[in-house]
Amino acid sequence: MNDRPSQRVFDLLSLTVGLTVLLHAPHLRWWLTLPLLALLGLRWHGFRHHQSFPRLLKLALLLLLPLLVIGYYGNLFGRLPGSALACGLLVLKLLETERARDVRAAIVFAAFTLMSALLFGQQLWLTIMVVLALLPALATLVALQAGSTDIALRQSLLTPAWLLLASIPFALLAFVLIPRLSSPLWGAPGADTARTGISDTMTPGNIATLLVDDSPAFRVSFDGPVPPRAQRYFRAVTMGYFDGRTWYAARPNSVHITRRPKAQKLIIQGPVLGYQITLMPTRQHLLPALDMPLKPAPETRFSFSRTLWRPKIVGSLFHYRLSSSPEYRLGTHLSRRETRIYLQLPAGFDPRARALAESWRQAAGQRSWAIVQDALRLYHDGGFRYTLLPPPLGRNTVDDFLFDTRAGFCEHYASSFTFLMRAAGIPARIVGGYQGGFYNRLGRYLLVRQSDAHTWSEVWISGHGWIRVDPTAAVQPQRISLGAGIANAGSDAWYQVPWLRDLRSRIDIVNRAWDQAVIGFNALRQKSLLTSFGVDPGNWLSVATSLGASIAVLFGLGLWWSLYETAEGDRLSRAYRQLARRLRRLGFERNSAEDPAAFLDRVADHLNPTEAQHLQQLSKRYQKLRYASIQAPSSLAIRNWQHDARQFRPGSVVE
Repeated sequence: MNDRPSQRVFDLLSLTVGLTVLLHAPHLRWWLTLPLLALLGLRWHGFRHHQSFPRLLKLALLLLLPLLVIGYYGNLFGRLPGSALACGLLVLKLLETERARDVRAAIVFAAFTLMSALLFGQQLWLTIMVVLALLPALATLVALQAGSTDIALRQSLLTPAWLLLASIPFALLAFVLIPRLSSPLWGAPGADTARTGISDTMTPGNIATLLVDDSPAFRVSFDGPVPPRAQRYFRAVTMGYFDGRTWYAARPNSVHITRRPKAQKLIIQGPVLGYQITLMPTRQHLLPALDMPLKPAPETRFSFSRTLWRPKIVGSLFHYRLSSSPEYRLGTHLSRRETRIYLQLPAGFDPRARALAESWRQAAGQRSWAIVQDALRLYHDGGFRYTLLPPPLGRNTVDDFLFDTRAGFCEHYASSFTFLMRAAGIPARIVGGYQGGFYNRLGRYLLVRQSDAHTWSEVWISGHGWIRVDPTAAVQPQRISLGAGIANAGSDAWYQVPWLRDLRSRIDIVNRAWDQAVIGFNALRQKSLLTSFGVDPGNWLSVATSLGASIAVLFGLGLWWSLYETAEGDRLSRAYRQLARRLRRLGFERNSAEDPAAFLDRVADHLNPTEAQHLQQLSKRYQKLRYASIQAPSSLAIRNWQHDARQFRPGSVVE
């Protein structure tokens, strides 16, 4: 007996494998993704022309794949090397797929590899793509059933869709009852763990990828009116150490000091805003807070410069509530040690910038604010431009930027401004965080995206404390007044078209609900939910009993439904009787001794050619389903015949 899968089966299998590789493509290297897709295309073409893949070439590729993965990633373990190896082995599996059992094995492996894409993110769009990619996988299994070769492709996808719908109750059951893991599923986080957001170091140019990343960073719900855009500065980290190229929050290679200094004194000079932040997972300790937070939230602490941080990394959605005052005075006294830190500059770097700052100091004397204004005038009138694609800088990054390239974004301006202030004798530091955000009027919250990442400066003015100075505003005022979307998009006004803005708002409301209901369903929320139903999440016997009872109920409902439905053979007979009743209205009565197929053929002789051909096809398919196969026909084939029989309605009889 020929067990070779049909062309449709192999087409659906190839589509499943191709979609699986494409879903992993964002984190695979191009030199692996492109050859895998090309190899898949060659295999599909060879199967169509009944050509087997060379055995020696298959063996060579099987040995080469792990060597490439180990050579690039260093090992075979972890999310990135593991997914690369799985995608490669999945494509290689198709090279030897010649029988139905090979197809089934490939589908199981494809489903595993497909679901592993969720290890890199659980966004709603990615989950939907994974579910859609399961359709051809299930359709492949359906196409393996007897009698399924003549079914239309559209009909063959209907059964997988119903199977996915039927799996929703079991998925919800597992989602609610199975305990949450305290560590990632695929081993401990390593170097390949994705990190997003602001970090505690800054080299001019290193957040360029964030500035074009439109994914959400956090959402803010205010108790009252949303502050104007010019006041939406969310501070996350301050950096005071500079080595000539990179700014650091702490001195590089310094010994960690366990004693935590007291946060600088804050004097409130305006209204207080209450709000709640929902922070996306960052795998960092830094927490953005509206400038300037009054006190830390639970599970968080203040640094000396009143930036907020959490001792435990943010590995899942994190909600925290704060109060801030946009109008404030930070700090009343600067110690000698602090003055030394915030005036520190590396020796032997940027002589021209030092000379410029010294000339400002000689002209202004002790009037520090006059020096600040001189620097801002330089940025405003000195031919500087805002761009996300600045020219590269050499060893003297500040000199190269100020006197040669004059092109960059917020990091370049904050870094050079802070350097100039220190060279002029004014204590200064860099602040990293976010600025702006998009207010979603439908959801009544502020959406801050990764593209809103921003850096600015703080200078110490005697008698006034730390004052925020944003040199980027002197070059590109739209970055502050209109937001990063306008500044980064340049002349792309289409991005702010009203209907597109509303569409983005509605989409983000759905994403927010998904984040809160699914991604944010952590162990604490699970415990709260299960406890209300009398289930103790800490007691495995209680959880197992609840899980077993729930599964028994679902299986019982499924059994009741299957018993309620008529058997497949009776369904075919019922569909035939319905067709015979419609033909009886045209005057055709089936004799008691007449074969069902013979009756249909007799009726076809009295119909017009088109209708006769249709009825004869129904007759042949009926005989094949009823008598031609030893195995029971598939339910999909029977439903397909039933559908076509219902659609057959002859108009008139030809004598």
